[in-house]
Amino acid sequence: METLKEILAPDFLLRNSVYTSVLIGFACPLVGVFLVLRRLVFMGVALPQISSTGVAVALSVPMWLGAKPDHAEHSEHLIAFAGSMFFSLAAIFLLALAERRGRGLPEGRLGTAYVVASAASILLLAKNRYAEVGWLDLLKGEIITIDNYDLGLTAVTFAVVLTLLVLFHKEFLFVSFDRAMAATLGKNVLLWDILIYLLIGATVSISVLSVGPLISFGFLLIPALTAHLFARNMKWFFILASVIGGAVAFFGFWLAYQWDWPVGPTDVVLLGVVYLLAAVVKSFWRWFVHPK
Repeated sequence: METLKEILAPDFLLRNSVYTSVLIGFACPLVGVFLVLRRLVFMGVALPQISSTGVAVALSVPMWLGAKPDHAEHSEHLIAFAGSMFFSLAAIFLLALAERRGRGLPEGRLGTAYVVASAASILLLAKNRYAEVGWLDLLKGEIITIDNYDLGLTAVTFAVVLTLLVLFHKEFLFVSFDRAMAATLGKNVLLWDILIYLLIGATVSISVLSVGPLISFGFLLIPALTAHLFARNMKWFFILASVIGGAVAFFGFWLAYQWDWPVGPTDVVLLGVVYLLAAVVKSFWRWFVHPK
């Protein structure tokens, strides 16, 4: 309990890291629900890693141009966010276009994108003599100290994403569930697809920039998959996914701080344990209620 009191103290040194982790834990599953509904789980695996490649490219551009980068921390982060956003959106639209044309295997494309992006990210930063060591740590899933600017940028981005999700949730759900019916009723399916992809891209980009691809992937998909086991309707699907993500983010940080573990892997393993337990409980419940 002493550790919990220390973490909750207003003067806790890593309080911004806690706040950011919890924000990502609550927000990412809400976007992840749409990935599950659209059966784009593999895209949720690949996107955070592709986004991290955008970060690596953005940080390497000054070196390629023969100029020293601006080491002002806020400028560097804005450049990294722009690179992450560009790569995320480009990947989403290209993969969605390839899937619509029905050529090749979607899993093969996503798997290739994931492994190539992973290798490219490490190579780019390893060869950038100006890259901060913290960026390599971030790409490995280690949450570094987050300042007030990064916390504010994360909060504002998620506020915009969540506002749009609330305002247009009916349209997003309609085109996600039944595209053909939505088009028949005169809905601009392409417009709503573009908007939801923009929200997914923004969420992935800011998450990768704040906590790295490992945690981003974990919170995008695992809380949504866990909530899907129990949710009876879409309202509870969103609520359960968000609550699971936020709670695991906090308790994962607590455990990592208590036992001196890296936060990223701790969060993801804890998410996996929760998912496993939920699946076991669901199986026993089905057996108890509907025994064969």
